[in-house]
Amino acid sequence: MYGKAFAPEYQGALTTLSVNSSLIEVLAAGTRQLSEAERAGEHGEAARSGLAVAEAHRRLGQIREADRAWKASYRAARAVGDLGAMAWALWSGGTLARQRGSFPLARRLLGLAAEMGERGGDVVVRGYSLAGLAETGRIQGDYEAVARLHEQLLTEARRRGEARHTVWALEGIAQIHRQRGEYDSAYALFEEAAQIAGGADDRRGHAWALRGLADIVSARDGDVERALALLSEAETTCRAMRLSSALAYNHKMRGNVLYRAGRYAEARDTYERALAEFREMSEPRGEALSRLGLAKSLARLGRDHAETAAELADLARELERIGLRHAREMVARAHTELGVRPQGDSRARRQGGTGGRAQEGSGSGARAEADGRARRKAGLPEQEGSGGGARAAASGVDAQAGTGGPAPRAAGGSAAADPVGRSRGARGVRLEAGR
Repeated sequence: MYGKAFAPEYQGALTTLSVNSSLIEVLAAGTRQLSEAERAGEHGEAARSGLAVAEAHRRLGQIREADRAWKASYRAARAVGDLGAMAWALWSGGTLARQRGSFPLARRLLGLAAEMGERGGDVVVRGYSLAGLAETGRIQGDYEAVARLHEQLLTEARRRGEARHTVWALEGIAQIHRQRGEYDSAYALFEEAAQIAGGADDRRGHAWALRGLADIVSARDGDVERALALLSEAETTCRAMRLSSALAYNHKMRGNVLYRAGRYAEARDTYERALAEFREMSEPRGEALSRLGLAKSLARLGRDHAETAAELADLARELERIGLRHAREMVARAHTELGVRPQGDSRARRQGGTGGRAQEGSGSGARAEADGRARRKAGLPEQEGSGGGARAAASGVDAQAGTGGPAPRAAGGSAAADPVGRSRGARGVRLEAGR
């Protein structure tokens, strides 16, 4: 039996906020409480209010603000030696790193958060941090390594009657089944997640479950209209709660559904919209997946084979750079599906009528053109150049930025590197919208 879903990341004076509170409401209340705590010199309350501020910024896609907020929360917690609050701040930073595609940093911060939560006796943050590690591995395509952890976390969440965490675990396991082509079991898991989320009034979890159901209904059953209806229902929730990342992934899935149905012009427009949204929040995984869908749609609409080959080659490099282990397989499937030979293949060059250098340029130009169209469709301002400079400027959770102070200690008692300490060699890293 599950109770109502709750949001453990809203702490201290903010416990009255619910899992369904608007992110704008959370940000306003958190900022107000944070200012009061800082004026009063209450570091513990500043750490907990700052956590809510960091999470609101992250879920709204405001990356730089989220980066500053989680680090400030960590420092405030460290000032009073509050291990639980330090662990929550590290969890927020690790989730942000995953959202931005920096998987090694995400694993490091989430691992520290789980360890610190255990030492501080906070089983909830430990569970959330282990869940974050599991989700990071799943997103990277390391299904075998994290499947058992997902199952263990599901068992623990069921035992505690924790609806929100149960829903998360069910959806993660469902995604693994779906990627393996096990559509029936994936559907059943998404369906159970939707039922539990609905009963527990977890609107965010319900929206993600509906997206999963739409994917299965489209891929397995070919039921386009039902899939689109499920996505429209989820979109209503995403808009009401200002869930920027969830909304972008909803649009990307809508593009998938339209593409499978052979509605390529609609799919192109929808992928362009999702692409602009992901670029606006500097989310490289969503951006790359939207680009892949867009490239396939444009190919179906008659795009030159050489341009398609150049785009797919660039995408393969980007997906591998991000760290998605199944990237090569995804791009290979696209080549086979579209009948486009990989760039560099002599037959592909003859077919396109251009040399490799020309292909590279055409792919880059097509991306810039598509980016401009996508930004206009989403109502976003135009950028100078191709958008790469803006993405670079938005990057930068310094793996180690901040001030000194006591470093967290490893379980064995040895000092661990402070995740928010200074390092001359630290470099900003482009860091997926998490939940």
